[in-house]
Amino acid sequence: MIGYYILAGVLFLVSSYVSNRLKSKFKKYSKIQLQNGMSGKEIAEKMLKDNFITDVKVVSVQGSLTDHYNPMTKTVNLSEPVYMQRNAAAAAVAAHECGHAVQHAQAYSWLTLRSKIVPMVGVASKMSNFIIMAGLILSVSGSFIGSTIFLVGILLFAMTTLFTFITLPVEFDASKRALVWLETNRMVTQQEHAGAKDALKWAARTYVVAALGSLATLIYFIMIFLGRR
Repeated sequence: MIGYYILAGVLFLVSSYVSNRLKSKFKKYSKIQLQNGMSGKEIAEKMLKDNFITDVKVVSVQGSLTDHYNPMTKTVNLSEPVYMQRNAAAAAVAAHECGHAVQHAQAYSWLTLRSKIVPMVGVASKMSNFIIMAGLILSVSGSFIGSTIFLVGILLFAMTTLFTFITLPVEFDASKRALVWLETNRMVTQQEHAGAKDALKWAARTYVVAALGSLATLIYFIMIFLGRR
């Protein structure tokens, strides 16, 4: 278990670094005011309109960096700062979330796959850690039942790991769509576009770190399982 705690500690430090850099970048680019004077809400509404999407609403939600697209309710949910402010960071986030709406409208394969497995992943993420711990404890004495429970927990954790990797192309594609739209429609200046691109790059890295961290943990659990057989 010591190895697991070391791994968890390293992953925590890397995740914290990327998270802090992301917050720093958004704070930096929040100071670059858009020359077109549009708010995040207006940016989002225009991107939806330009992509002929009329059944998606742009709404404000509480919190910071809580922005997301909900395919069930067809809403682009922007945090209050992004919704109201008129800067490069707000434009980047608003356009990125609309990128997901465009993916949904065009039945983007990776988003469709992710949406289909969300219910299963929700159950797996809640149960996997508990089942793994129970399996680890029971399998110490070489118990077959304990090993079986441990394996079930690993399989559930593998499902959540798969989900983190399926999320990567979804997020990268949404950012690409956002940046292309912002540039081709001349919604931002060159400086504003550079800021938006850098902000989205660090946002994407949070998903990469999460995926790699989940994979490393999964491999660690598999090694323990094989070592006890």
